[in-house]
Amino acid sequence: MARWRSVSRALARTVAVWLAATATLALLAAVLPGFRLGTGPGPGPVGPLTAAGTAAAFTGVLGAVLWPLVVRALLLVPALVLALLVFALDGAVVFLALELVPEGPGGVTLSTAAVVAAALSATTSAVRGALAARDDEAYRRRLARLAGRRAGRRIRAGAHLPGEPPGVVFLQLDGVGHDVLVRALRDGAMPTLAGWLSSGSHLLTPWRTDWSSQTGASQLGILHGDNHDVPAFRWYEKDTGRLMVCNHPSSAAELERRRADRPGLLAGDGASRGNLFSGGAGQSALVLSVSGRSVRRDRSGYFAYFADPANALRTLGSLLAEVGRELVQAARQRLRDVRPRVRRGGLYPLVRAFATVVERDVVVAAVVGDMLAGRSAVYADLVAYDEVAHHSGVERPETLQVLRRLDRCIALVAGVARYAPRPYEVVVLSDHGQSQGPTFAQAYGRTLEQLVREACGAAAPDPGHAAGRQPAGPDRGRGAEARTAAQLALYGREPAAEAAEPAAGEPLVLASGNLGLVYFRDVRHRLTLEDVEERHPGLVGALAGHPGVGFVLVRGAGRGPLAVGARGVRELATGAVEGEDPLAVFGGDAAAEAVARTDSFPHCADLMVNSSYDPVTGEVHAFEEQVGSHGGLGGGQGRPFLLHPASLRRPPGEPVGAEALHRLFAGWLAELREAPAGADGTRGAGGTDGTDVNAVAAPGQK
Repeated sequence: MARWRSVSRALARTVAVWLAATATLALLAAVLPGFRLGTGPGPGPVGPLTAAGTAAAFTGVLGAVLWPLVVRALLLVPALVLALLVFALDGAVVFLALELVPEGPGGVTLSTAAVVAAALSATTSAVRGALAARDDEAYRRRLARLAGRRAGRRIRAGAHLPGEPPGVVFLQLDGVGHDVLVRALRDGAMPTLAGWLSSGSHLLTPWRTDWSSQTGASQLGILHGDNHDVPAFRWYEKDTGRLMVCNHPSSAAELERRRADRPGLLAGDGASRGNLFSGGAGQSALVLSVSGRSVRRDRSGYFAYFADPANALRTLGSLLAEVGRELVQAARQRLRDVRPRVRRGGLYPLVRAFATVVERDVVVAAVVGDMLAGRSAVYADLVAYDEVAHHSGVERPETLQVLRRLDRCIALVAGVARYAPRPYEVVVLSDHGQSQGPTFAQAYGRTLEQLVREACGAAAPDPGHAAGRQPAGPDRGRGAEARTAAQLALYGREPAAEAAEPAAGEPLVLASGNLGLVYFRDVRHRLTLEDVEERHPGLVGALAGHPGVGFVLVRGAGRGPLAVGARGVRELATGAVEGEDPLAVFGGDAAAEAVARTDSFPHCADLMVNSSYDPVTGEVHAFEEQVGSHGGLGGGQGRPFLLHPASLRRPPGEPVGAEALHRLFAGWLAELREAPAGADGTRGAGGTDGTDVNAVAAPGQK
């Protein structure tokens, strides 16, 4: 009886979609110039409807057969180009189907066929979505199709395989600080997470990042258990003359190669989605460290999503809406003179739309597929909030709107857990937070590079390079993760970096949020305070005494690492303080420990400059063009969050450093593998907390 009910429902859905397609074709034939259908058998309007019905059937069957093959053949095409080609290819399928219809001569051009295909996708997608919202089986089939699962086991609620240990899904909300999350929960912006906490199924705790509070250092520590010698988002290696930038595929691959002796958090059958690093996963998609090695493999994540042409239409619509939303919000900030603010023109609206729509939808779809495939561990990065907060602000209305959408994505993933072959625990975390404030240049009228070069007696830099000569350029430095991901999706290659060629005595100034790095490239060793003073008397004093600088890290001859401020110096090796402790406002001993660790890195800069921090307003000053920034010490950027199931072992106190999270997560995975299954083959998981999977829309829907 259950089988017959399933068959009857499937048949009813097929008929409903066919009727919708028939009506759409008949209407288009009546109103669209250049498109007509043949005359089918039957009197009056019956004939055209018969022709439309036949054309709809041919289009559906031909699309079901040809479409997956066509998209798979185009895996090497850049992903965003594939998304646009969807409409031309779908139009070609419609054109071919109409040519094969036996109902008399019709007429349509290839360009008109693309319009017809788009209208058909919109109509049939709406009908399928409406039916799926009321039918568990339809919704499960849609999720399977979203993940590219066209064959395999039957997906049923609670159908966990006996004896399967629970898996873990780690969802990283890039850049969301602990305090920001708490206020969002309080104000109702994230009802899913708020419900988990109020029910007691999950626990929330903050953790502390390393001095380099950015995705590269955090993810390398979390996924590979080692972020040693990552002093910032971008740095210079004197021994090789190489500029390292965490979001460049070649640099990410090199950082991962240097840790080849570590298995990684996701080693084995794990999956890494949308991250900078693979974590040793057997399955990786949209991962920068592997994108240069295997373009086809990395594009498979896009294939899994765009294999359904309805997804391309929905995502394109959402993408265009997001571009319009960004233009309106940027104009509103200008009209209201909201400060601090930065320029948001150029390609940024498209970069934001890619991060908040395309990458989000593709990553969520990949995670759904991983869960339905029963992978033991999945780690996915959702960069939407981080991208918008850089340009709009940490808690501006548009930023909180992004959090609401991310909460819906979490609800979708949690709901899918009940249909997976194993139970799943859902862990939500962030890799760092963000701190807000006017940029260093806005507050003081000149950039860090200008300040350094003036103190060195060098010529002022070209105004076009006034953002500190970041290897990605002053504009591309903003929202770096999303911008590079968009470039890879569009061009299929790594963005070019400016060459850091040595120039005698000329300082190289790099920026990573509110952390600046100064290198003298004509010597291969790290300079001491005495070396710097001999070369450029007064440079360290000019930097440390500037009101926009909190402290400068420099190595003293015979004294070890020194944190130099405007009114005092702290010896990090002994803890001795002369005058006022420059690290007191940043956390005192905890800050000193983080700074001392960075000083031990082989590629620590000659001078490490951390901007000032106002503990009353929480403001820092980014050395890049960012409203919300991260990368150094000061404010919420160094205090992300960890929200985990109460069934997992609680960390002892507040975890310190990304490597501590790796040890905690690796311990969880080991414990779950060894834990015996319950009598029903399951145990409590994030997806079994009452979330109604049928009430959650797909992440791309409005």
